[in-house]
Amino acid sequence: MSARFRIGIDLGGTKIEGAAIDACGSVRFRHRVATPAQDYRETINAIIDLVSTIEQEIGATPPVGIGIPGAVSPATGLIKNANSTWLIGRPLQRDLERALGRPTRLANDANCFALSEATDGAGAAAETVFGVILGTGVGGGIAIRRQILVGANAIAGEWGHNPLPWPTPDEVPGPACWCGRSGCLETFLSGPALAADHHRHYHETLSAPEIAEAAAAGDLKCCVTLDRFMDRLARGLASVINMVDPNAIVLGGGLSGISALYEQVPRLWTRYIFSDRVDTPLLAPVHGASSGVRGAAWLWPPGETP
Repeated sequence: MSARFRIGIDLGGTKIEGAAIDACGSVRFRHRVATPAQDYRETINAIIDLVSTIEQEIGATPPVGIGIPGAVSPATGLIKNANSTWLIGRPLQRDLERALGRPTRLANDANCFALSEATDGAGAAAETVFGVILGTGVGGGIAIRRQILVGANAIAGEWGHNPLPWPTPDEVPGPACWCGRSGCLETFLSGPALAADHHRHYHETLSAPEIAEAAAAGDLKCCVTLDRFMDRLARGLASVINMVDPNAIVLGGGLSGISALYEQVPRLWTRYIFSDRVDTPLLAPVHGASSGVRGAAWLWPPGETP
């Protein structure tokens, strides 16, 4: 087992990305393949093939860490809470370890993001980092002193399936969520949710990036939509600060590229936070889209091997 490298795998709903990370944190090789959506067995095969491709390229068999869109249940060892629903109820860790022939570590993808940015990213100087995923879904992870906080139920940081705080009358009960509830933060703060909110108000079909771009160019309707989004994000993050009081919050996912968030959301969240002042910074990620695989690789800290 090579101590020079770690392999990180980011299992997403549309793609699976893998990378070999050396002991200094440099990405030495990266490769991605399409996710065989709705096919559990083929998803496993795709991960195994990806690991094999990376190993052939680097000439080593390093430890493997995998970020998944869900969590391993401490009660059953099966996958739960995955928006890639074909993984739910499956013994993914056991099946991957059998196929790879060695121990494998799995963690929620938002936890991997938080770990990456806490290890050598935007939150490297912070004791407690709350990592946020704003993408196809909404997730969160907590890293304390560069270690993931998993929690007794493996759901620490899962703010996306809490209700939107301080809702206005028109936000209740909120849109239906895939988890079976209504009004979850994910139904307001994901990329598809931003697009759906704009369509509900103006009957215009625009993607989240298109809305952000148009708002930056001064389009009034898109500005109003983005203002609603930023106030909702401020409320959601204020509830996190009131509960966890992190030293830094780092945004990730596709919506983290909206530059207005970093100035406007901290200005807005002060009215919701139970403190005389707020010192928590809202930070852009250093590693961006690479944080998923980097955090998965760091599930095996330098010097530790199976």
